[in-house]
Amino acid sequence: MKLIKQTGLIIFLLGLTFFIGTIFTGSFNLTQPELDTFIKEKGYKSEIIKDELSKAIVTNEALNIFQFSSAVIGAYEASNNHYDALIAKYDSEKNWDAKGKQFQYKIFGKPHSLSFTLAKKAAKGFAADNTGLAWFLTFGLGIIGALMFIVPDVILLGKPGIKNDGIFLSAATNRGWIGWFTFIFLVTFYILLYFYPDYIVNWVYLVEPISLSLSGNPASQWFLYGFLYCTVMTVMAIRMYIKYRHNKYQILRTTSVLFFQIVFAFLIPEILVRFEKPWYDFKNAFPLDYDFFFRWNLDELLASGAFGLFILVWGIILTIVVVPVMVYFFGKRWYCSWVCGCGGLAETLGDPYRQNSSKTLLSWRAERIIIHSVLVFVLVMTGFALYTFFSGADQVIGIKTQTIQDIYGFLIGSIFAGVIGTGFYPIFGNRVWCRFGCPLAAYLGFVQRFKSRFRITTNGGQCISCGNCSTYCEQGIDVRAYAQKGENIVRSSCVGCGVCSAVCPRGVLKLENGPEDGRINPTEILLGNDVDLMDLVNKK
Repeated sequence: MKLIKQTGLIIFLLGLTFFIGTIFTGSFNLTQPELDTFIKEKGYKSEIIKDELSKAIVTNEALNIFQFSSAVIGAYEASNNHYDALIAKYDSEKNWDAKGKQFQYKIFGKPHSLSFTLAKKAAKGFAADNTGLAWFLTFGLGIIGALMFIVPDVILLGKPGIKNDGIFLSAATNRGWIGWFTFIFLVTFYILLYFYPDYIVNWVYLVEPISLSLSGNPASQWFLYGFLYCTVMTVMAIRMYIKYRHNKYQILRTTSVLFFQIVFAFLIPEILVRFEKPWYDFKNAFPLDYDFFFRWNLDELLASGAFGLFILVWGIILTIVVVPVMVYFFGKRWYCSWVCGCGGLAETLGDPYRQNSSKTLLSWRAERIIIHSVLVFVLVMTGFALYTFFSGADQVIGIKTQTIQDIYGFLIGSIFAGVIGTGFYPIFGNRVWCRFGCPLAAYLGFVQRFKSRFRITTNGGQCISCGNCSTYCEQGIDVRAYAQKGENIVRSSCVGCGVCSAVCPRGVLKLENGPEDGRINPTEILLGNDVDLMDLVNKK
């Protein structure tokens, strides 16, 4: 079995090597007719951009993706600079009509996104021309190798039960060199995904046939991400099934997040697009779905007829009715640990790193300040968005709504939720985003703390203070301190993952939904020299 694991690891690393190496393969250039067709499809009115792109990428030279990207971005900049100069010239001359006509020639968009669109047209080589083989050598080998590494644990781990030996001695799970390599890989991946999509165009080609079969559209970097997300969750879910096979709660919870991610977050939205309906994840609630009330989204939904109106109404009901009602009965675990895609990735891919979550008082203080600041940020931004949508203005109290949205999208939507939220798993634990940044988690936490039937009950008489519960709490809660006192655990940050209960060797912890009365039962630790213990017992 160990030989199978070692072979699987080698195969996985080969797949990962091919995956990374794919970026550097292929060549990128266009013929003049191909470029003319592209410009016509995009509706560009500028002759300058045609000339600049012709000079940049209509060539017999085999450009790599980095050379191609630089040439395309330079062409767009040269074209826009030309018209910016004319705008400034006509502005100084007060020739307003001529100035206004120049804006139609400018090309707007993120430079690397513009380059990505052209790269999809210009790619030639291994990934673009042999997608099936390229997919097998990357995704295929990665999946096969990972499963060969994981499945033998059914036997190697022995009988079902708690297996935590060596967790702090492994370079992979205790911030060793493997953990840091994983950290660098994940952070780099998210930076490329969000900010340099043209550099990973060969990765996008790997899933092109799958995208065409589902939605009928060419793959984008976001389709690649969705497919990769589901693939990783599925493989790591198998690991969860094996590791926690003694715990029915963990098996059901893992199955639930896997189902909601694959069906609701990936398949249904892509199928909706095939039928010319808006792309929508029906489980994604505001304010996690922070752009739900942005003008572009509201316009798209209202323009989609009855189905778009249904999505709009459902999104509102989900946020103000379904979410708080479900939290009242089941705690925030119903969403964070059973439905949410972010939580799903954290509980599968991130499970090996849960012990790295900081348990310090400083982290707890920072958590409360940061996560509630993000919630306030998104609510203010949404208020601005709704005001400008209904009023027709583009700013509030002198602040442009688009500027606020861009800042939030960059800092929170990209950097915090993506680069830090997932990339930092191996260093800071698997719930960095959920614990410190998710505005929906903050909203759910308010309801859970003050108006919910959920709690984790403890049997202090059975606690042996082993510390497993606190060690594996991904939210940084000192569970053992509650267990030692026999005190119910009622915390706004608790996502109800149940791992504290799963790793307890004495059955001290139990997730329950009960009456609100007596739910919060703080208990002080009393010392014999502070009180008359017999007098205290008699009073009780």
